[in-house]
Amino acid sequence: MTESAKTHVILLSCGSFNPITKGHIHMFEKAREYLHQTGRYIVIGGIISPVHDSYGKPGLVSSRHRLTMCQLAVQSSDWIRVDPWECYQDTWQTTCSVLEHHRDLMKRVTGCILSNINTPSSTPVIGQLTQPQAQTTPIYQNHGNTNHKPTAIKLWGKISENLGKICCVRPHIDRFTFVDENANLGTAIRYEEIELRILLLCGSDLLESFCIPGLWKDSDMEVIVGDFGIVVVPRDGVDTERIMNHSAILRKYKDNIIVVKDAGSHPMSVVSSTKRLSI
Repeated sequence: MTESAKTHVILLSCGSFNPITKGHIHMFEKAREYLHQTGRYIVIGGIISPVHDSYGKPGLVSSRHRLTMCQLAVQSSDWIRVDPWECYQDTWQTTCSVLEHHRDLMKRVTGCILSNINTPSSTPVIGQLTQPQAQTTPIYQNHGNTNHKPTAIKLWGKISENLGKICCVRPHIDRFTFVDENANLGTAIRYEEIELRILLLCGSDLLESFCIPGLWKDSDMEVIVGDFGIVVVPRDGVDTERIMNHSAILRKYKDNIIVVKDAGSHPMSVVSSTKRLSI
């Protein structure tokens, strides 16, 4: 399968990150490694989205400090970035809302349509929607020249570059950018037709929380698991099959849940954020 024929994925992780830990970064790396090993996916980027201050978690540190810690944790990564949108809202946002925001944002920035988990892979879901300006070079195309072969990192870099063109810096957090959704993005950049999805990245604890009555709205779960899909990096000893079978919605969309396993089909060992092993 050629690179452009594979499903291109952006991994999105939501949480308090209070503080961010080595386990969080490890989870991104293991998920990307596993998805690449399947031969069906290319992970082009990762997004860390810290929760709003009004979330209500006891001991939750100010978002200003959590954002700074997250930024320091990923400063050496060329594919994971920190997004402050959730923290900048007037109040706490649901995970479903955060996923939808990033889906709509990528649609605006790229001028393209993003697929959900149920879009047939044979259907082109990213393509040119508007005519590019004169001499605009497609950022993801194959010229038949191996010296110019596009890579996932290049594609993510170009998307991030275009995000930067419509960003403005918020006071007091000068290292972070905030996307102005009312900005005039101008002419869309032309892409080779590829399939791009945003998948929620989580640990088995979040997966298990789906089974707690009343904690999640069924409508939100339908969107998160049914429309987007999730990648789960479980801790050792966690029976993800049992968890999924305990929820009617998880059973319904079981094929949309990717459980990261090692070569022996065992769950990966992930450092728990609750152990607070900070970077």
